[in-house]
Amino acid sequence: MANTTSQHILNTSANLLGFCLFVITSLHVANLSETNLIDELTSLVAVMLAFSCIFSFISIRTLNSKKEKRFEKIADYLFVLSLIGILIIILFITFNFF
Repeated sequence: MANTTSQHILNTSANLLGFCLFVITSLHVANLSETNLIDELTSLVAVMLAFSCIFSFISIRTLNSKKEKRFEKIADYLFVLSLIGILIIILFITFNFF
């Protein structure tokens, strides 16, 4: 059974991982020490997105349909948690800088 969600999760997770790395780099370049919580939360979200990419890739590549569904579900849950984390990061950035 061909899955259709894993390809989208892989693509979007990789793009959002780039966003997280950009936020982390921007905070370090700007030398903003009061944003330590934002930095740590962004790092956690980046790790979750990286694992989401890995699990969605494994889901695409596996031939076992049971494992495919399991890995896709894990990737999906990690992706949704990462989106919630990104929302929290955006709220923290908004309230810290404006």
